[in-house]
Amino acid sequence: MNKRELLDRVAVNGEERLLLSRVWDQYDRCRGKNIPAVTAFLSPQEQQAARRLLQAMGVMEGFLFWGGYEGAERCQLHFLPDWTEEPDRDALRVLRCTWYRGDTLTHRDFLGSMIGLGLTREKIGDILVSDESADILVGAPVADFLLGSWSAAGRVKLHLTEITPEEIRLPEIKTKEIRDTVSSLRLDSVVSAGFSLSRSKAAEAIEGGRVQLNWTGCVKPDRTAAQGDVISLRGLGKCVLETVGQTTKKGRVFVTIKRYL
Repeated sequence: MNKRELLDRVAVNGEERLLLSRVWDQYDRCRGKNIPAVTAFLSPQEQQAARRLLQAMGVMEGFLFWGGYEGAERCQLHFLPDWTEEPDRDALRVLRCTWYRGDTLTHRDFLGSMIGLGLTREKIGDILVSDESADILVGAPVADFLLGSWSAAGRVKLHLTEITPEEIRLPEIKTKEIRDTVSSLRLDSVVSAGFSLSRSKAAEAIEGGRVQLNWTGCVKPDRTAAQGDVISLRGLGKCVLETVGQTTKKGRVFVTIKRYL
């Protein structure tokens, strides 16, 4: 199967096909020149697509996903030559933004400001906002541009400095543990419990394309969920099916769900 046929088979739409073609180009660059090659930042859904492509290509090693720190959501895909097992750390840089304490800024404020400067989302990694600062991961060429051109987010003045990945401040992640029973491990049942929705509303959201299961779109309410699955609902965030317990006498299943707030 040639490259065109394989991309047609793996990609779910034209946009994803273009993305995977670029991933394949970086793979070829690494293998052809035996040098590190790095993609743009990929969302979790795009990372899943890249994994599907690599699996279809029979590529099982010689690559890794790296977003600057353990647990990063948006990651670059690093293809590794045979002389290293480490990501190209020069491909990623970290900027710390600080501002006047009386002002409040959100993830959306920072992202919108950078997009307003002409950057595309793929150039920007995670945006980690704390009470008094925000650490922003970007591709190496973008860092110099922002250091020279970015001075405000909306009306709030920013002060930018470059830090190392080891200095990143991870904001506190707020979660809520939900202990419940579900009639089954159908996706609509788990979505209903995890997001406090009626079963019908959960099914409607799934069929409407608003739900992702492990970062991949799923429109089947009867899809079976499993322990460890990550479920995202557009507009309401995400949750993780942490444990699946025993079945009650009435046939319901005990579950523990971590809801991200």
